[in-house]
Amino acid sequence: MSITNRKPGNNAQPNVTEPIKQAVAGALRSIAGARELEVVFSADRPSLTDERARLPEPPRQPTATDIAVLRGQADAMALRLAVHNKAVHQKLAPEGAAARSVYDAIEQARVEAIGAKRMVGVGDNITAMLEDRYHRSNFEDIRDRSDAPIEDALSLLVRERLTGRPAPHAAEKIVSLWRETIEAKAGKDLDKLAENIGDQFAFARNIRELLAHLDMADEANMEPDEGDDGNQDEAEGEEESSDGEAQQSADSEQARIDAMDSASDDMEEGTSEVDDAPSGDMPEEGEQSDSEEAGTARNPPQSKADEWRAISYKAYTTRFDEVTTAEELCDTDELTRLRAYLDKQIANVQGVVARLANRLQRRLLAQQNRAWEFDLEEGILDPARLPRVIIDPFQPLSFKYEKDTDFRDTVVTLLIDNSGSMRGRPITVAATCADILARTLERCAVKVEILGFTTRAWKGGQSRDAWLQAGKPQAPGRLNDLRHIIYKSADAPWRRARRNLGLMMREGLLKENIDGEALDWAHKRLLARPEQRRILMVISDGAPVDDSTLSVNPGNYLEKHLRAIIEEIETRSPVELIAIGIGHDVTRYYERAVTIVDAEELGGAMTDKLAELFEESHGQPQRSSRKRRA
Repeated sequence: MSITNRKPGNNAQPNVTEPIKQAVAGALRSIAGARELEVVFSADRPSLTDERARLPEPPRQPTATDIAVLRGQADAMALRLAVHNKAVHQKLAPEGAAARSVYDAIEQARVEAIGAKRMVGVGDNITAMLEDRYHRSNFEDIRDRSDAPIEDALSLLVRERLTGRPAPHAAEKIVSLWRETIEAKAGKDLDKLAENIGDQFAFARNIRELLAHLDMADEANMEPDEGDDGNQDEAEGEEESSDGEAQQSADSEQARIDAMDSASDDMEEGTSEVDDAPSGDMPEEGEQSDSEEAGTARNPPQSKADEWRAISYKAYTTRFDEVTTAEELCDTDELTRLRAYLDKQIANVQGVVARLANRLQRRLLAQQNRAWEFDLEEGILDPARLPRVIIDPFQPLSFKYEKDTDFRDTVVTLLIDNSGSMRGRPITVAATCADILARTLERCAVKVEILGFTTRAWKGGQSRDAWLQAGKPQAPGRLNDLRHIIYKSADAPWRRARRNLGLMMREGLLKENIDGEALDWAHKRLLARPEQRRILMVISDGAPVDDSTLSVNPGNYLEKHLRAIIEEIETRSPVELIAIGIGHDVTRYYERAVTIVDAEELGGAMTDKLAELFEESHGQPQRSSRKRRA
């Protein structure tokens, strides 16, 4: 019989997030004017199509900031459905990758500005969403224009012109680095955009003029309608048709948004957003929602996609990559300070994780019951057999020998995503769990290695500079400088590496994530180990993202490589691979994986998965035969 302290009649714990979901979904449908729109809440990245909107799963205890951010995401999606015409957008879209990124970003700024001008609450929500997005991208400390995407600077300047709202605090550096140049070259074009906010067709033509004045006319293909007379007439007819569509869209948007003024006010009391989900990136036209990721949302369609798919993964150059230790990146005094800061941050979660780790330790030690072989001619003297030697002196001495166990001959590698989206609570909890689990497994005679992966720069580093100097050759492959970090080697005792984990708290360390190469690196390190059993646990909060690489390669370039590495390990390697996704569904990549919504659940997920592995019979996992992924 189970014992409970719940009151009679109160058998179920109320789901406090359900009213939030209903309010957000209802407002989204109403603003969009789409009553049949399917709104789902998931651990995957936000995405939008004509039939389906996917938003992050709300955390169990949302804060006021969480509420505003999720509302901003939902409002941005609703406004895109309400006032954006796909046909007009595609007709005037430029062909060049950089020009297309600017074109898409400014159009999204127009969409969001329409709602912000008509509903103050919607404008506040979108501001919170943008603040969260740029804060997670760590743009507050940039000093060089090469680290500030021009498409983001332009969209924020356009938003400022259209709504009068300044750039969010986290994005002020981006705008300040570009403002003078953009205002000097295209200030008048920005003013024209404000005049045509309600006319998408005219607005798109103004964007193309702006691109020309910013010396991006070659990428924008500024004269799409030129040709023979017949083609010119046909083009003019198409423009008239598009003008009609745009006008119809503009006429209908007023009714849709005005009808939702009251609905927007009703949302003031509750909505929320997952701490680790990205904010408000809209998918490209024609993309499928089930395969979208925020990191690739603004990738333009590649004109040579079929050709690029045939090219295997490569790095443009590995000259600037680095494999380093925490001590090489940070001096001793700073590591001590960062570790002290980490200890203060983990005061609440440390107790919970420590209890889970102690439970894991008991389960592991229970499997280490000592087994002996008796009556041997050499080994350890068996005291239990001494009486018979005393009784019969002619009896030989008896020895015993402890049997070897597979359990002790094990090494575990924890590979932690050190990307910018892990900033804040997720990376703090990950460092805490790695710290406590390393200490726990060391007590059980299991060696632990702790590794991290990120890049040396935002949006390309010296690799991208070398590519630019070489004349931008096509399909260059990976275009960023890798940084792989060894926080604790497998042979180093925990007490010596404890301080190194504080490095994860260092401002500016967390940048972008190229998961495939990091996974391959950690896997090769494990293969070189002498232990018979090798376990690799990956902790990540999203798909691989590197803007520099994805801007000049197919949108699935990094993801495709990650899948290939995973398949190689899972089907051909002796290494056992586990993955834990924080707010991101990693089960579609890894065969053995678990997804958690809240970073606070990480400790439980890690201990449970490790316990499952160690409890498997004979210390070896039962590999299931699975079909090769396309």
